[in-house]
Amino acid sequence: MAERQATAKKRRQFKIAGGAAGAVLLVLIGTIWAVTALGNDDPPASAADPGPTAPAPTGAPPAPGECEWLPEDVNVNPNLEEVGTPEVGDPPAGPATMSITTNHGPIEVEVDAEGAPCTYASFVHLADQEFYDDTNCHRMTTEGIFVLQCGDPSGTGAGGPTYKYAEENLPVEQQPAYPAGTVAMAKTQEPASTGSQFFIVYEDTELPPEYTVLGTVTEGLEIVQDVAADGVEDGTSDGAPATEVTIETLRIE
Repeated sequence: MAERQATAKKRRQFKIAGGAAGAVLLVLIGTIWAVTALGNDDPPASAADPGPTAPAPTGAPPAPGECEWLPEDVNVNPNLEEVGTPEVGDPPAGPATMSITTNHGPIEVEVDAEGAPCTYASFVHLADQEFYDDTNCHRMTTEGIFVLQCGDPSGTGAGGPTYKYAEENLPVEQQPAYPAGTVAMAKTQEPASTGSQFFIVYEDTELPPEYTVLGTVTEGLEIVQDVAADGVEDGTSDGAPATEVTIETLRIE
C-alpha cells in the first residue's frame, strides 16, 4: 500500500511539473508572437523589419576619415557581396548629384555629402564598382509608410556589402521626419547596421528619425509615384512592386 501511494504521488508531481513547463512554453510563444507582430508594422530594413531602437543620436556627423566599417560575414549571410571597404576623404563642399537610371526613366538625387559623409563615401565606393547596376527595387509599401526600397543586388531584402556602418544625418527635429522626395538608408533593429539598401519616400511618411538621410530627389519622383499607384505584386500593402523597377545604372558626380 505504501509503495502504491508513493508511486501515485510521483505521478501527481510529474503532471504538475509538466503543466508548469507547458505554461512557460505558452508564455514564451506568446511573447515571441507579440514581439514579431509588433515589429511587422515598422519601417524599411535591409535584413529584417526594424522595431523601435535606442534614441537617435543628435551629435554632429563623423569627421572625414572617422567612418568605421564594421565587417559582415558572407559565410553567415550568403546574400552579401564582397566589395572591400570605402576610402574616406574630404566630402565635396555642397551637395553631390546621384543619377539613377531606371527602366522607367532617370531619377536625380541631391546628395547631402557634408551631412552624411560616411554614407556618401559608401555610395561612391559601391557605384564605382557598379554594385547597384542591373538590380531590382525589391520592396514597395503603400499603407502608413510610403516608400520604394532598393539597393539589394540579391533581391531578397537581406543583401548588401560585406560591411555596415553607423547612422548619421538623422532628421531629429523635422516633421514629418521623412517628407516626400527624401532618400534615406534602410537598417535593421540594431544600431550601426546601415549598408547599401536605401528607400525613396514618395509621400510624406512619419517614421522615427533613425534612418540616415542621404539626400532629396530633384527629378523623377513621379516615376516612383506612378509605380506606387500600381500597387504591390501580391495585392497587399508591403512587398515587391507590381510594376518592376530596375536600376540600370547608379552614379555619383
